[in-house]
Amino acid sequence: MNTSFFIAKRLIRAGGQAESNTISGTRPIVRIAIAGIALGLAVMIISMAIVTGFQKEITDKIVNFGSDIVITEYSNLNAIEPQPVSKEQTFYPSLTEIDGIRHIQVFATKAGIIKTDEEIEGVVVKGVGGDFDWSFFKKHLIAGEIFTTTDSSRSKNILISEIISKKLKLGVGDRMEVFFIQDEKQRARIFDVTGIYKTGLAEYDERYVITDITHIQRLNGWDDDQVAGFEVFLDDFGRLDELSDIVYYSIGTELFSATVKELQPQMFDWLDLQDMNVRVIIILMLVVAGFNMISALLIMIIERVYMIGTLKSLGMNDGKIQRIFIYQALYLTSVGLFWGNLVGISLCLIQQHFGIITLPEESYYVKVVPINLELIHILLLNAGTLFFCFLMLLLPSMVVSRIQPLKAIRFA
Repeated sequence: MNTSFFIAKRLIRAGGQAESNTISGTRPIVRIAIAGIALGLAVMIISMAIVTGFQKEITDKIVNFGSDIVITEYSNLNAIEPQPVSKEQTFYPSLTEIDGIRHIQVFATKAGIIKTDEEIEGVVVKGVGGDFDWSFFKKHLIAGEIFTTTDSSRSKNILISEIISKKLKLGVGDRMEVFFIQDEKQRARIFDVTGIYKTGLAEYDERYVITDITHIQRLNGWDDDQVAGFEVFLDDFGRLDELSDIVYYSIGTELFSATVKELQPQMFDWLDLQDMNVRVIIILMLVVAGFNMISALLIMIIERVYMIGTLKSLGMNDGKIQRIFIYQALYLTSVGLFWGNLVGISLCLIQQHFGIITLPEESYYVKVVPINLELIHILLLNAGTLFFCFLMLLLPSMVVSRIQPLKAIRFA
C-alpha cells in the first residue's frame, strides 16, 4: 500500500476519535471548508438545472408553436402575407423518412382584424391543414377543444389565445368576425371560437389565431394545392444545425429553408446569454471552494508540524509528506461533494415534482421555475470541482518542503 495514503488514512481515522488531533472536520476551519464545498456544489447544480431547464422550456415553446425548420420561398421568410408555393413537392411528406425528422406540415398566414361591438384587435391568422400536429396546443389549451380540418371540407372553427379572449371578451362558443384586406378590398369571415390556448409567450399569444388553411387559400385566390410553406419538426433540437443542412439540400433550388434560430435570433441570443450567468456562478463557487480548502490544508499542516519533522528525520521525502496532506484534503473535498450533491439534487427534485417556486408567466414565460437535471452535468460539476480543488491544494502543500526537521521537533 502507498505509504502516504496509509498514513493519511490513519490520521483521518485518528481525527475522528480525538478532538485534540482532529483533521477530519471537527475544527471550525475544516467544517467551514467542507460546508463551503457543499454549498458551492449545491449552488452550481441548482444553477445549471434552472438555466438549462429554462432554456429547454422556452425553446420547446418557441419551436412547437412554429417549427424547427421552415421551408418556403426566400421572400416569404417572416412575411405575414407570403407568396404561394405548391404543396406538390418531392420532399413532402417523404422528408420524415430522414432519421431525426419527426413531422412535416403545411401552413399559411394572413393579417386580419378582429372586430367586436366594443373592441378591435389586429392579429395574424395562421391556417393549418389536415396534417397539423395539435399536440402542443392540446397541452396548452385552457378552455374548449381543438378542431379538425380535412381536405374535403372547410372548417369555420378558430382557436384564440387567452390574451385575445380577455381583450375582446370572447369565450368558447362565441362567434367573431375577422376582416381582411385583399386587393384593396375589405373582406369579412365569421368564425366560431372552439378553444382558448395559453402558451405564456406573449409575443405569440398576442398575435396568432389558428384556423383552417382553406380560408386563407380562398381569400388569396390560391389553388387548393398552394400554401405559404412547410414546417419541419425534429426529434432532437440538438441536431438542428446538422439536419438543417440535410433539409436544405433535399428541397431543391426553388425553395429556401431557415431554422428557428435564424428566424428568431433575438430570442435565442437572449437564451444564450443565460449561459454566461452559469459560468460566472460556477467560477465564483470554485474559487470559494478552492480557497476554503487552502485554508483547511494550511491549518492541517500547522497542526502536524511535529509529525512532519519526525517523518523527515526518519527519511521520508517532501513529496510523500505533501501527498499525505493532499489525500486528507481530497477526503474532505469528497465529503463536501457528497453533501453538496445530496442538498443540490434533493432541492432540484422537490422543485421539479412540486413546483414550489413560481414565477410571473408574463415576464418569464413559465409558471414555475423549470428544472432540467442531467447526469452528465452533475458528473462534470463534481469532476471539475474535485480537479480544481486538487490544483489549488498543490501550492499550500509545498509549505511542507520549507519545514526543517530540527526546528519542527523543537516547535512541538
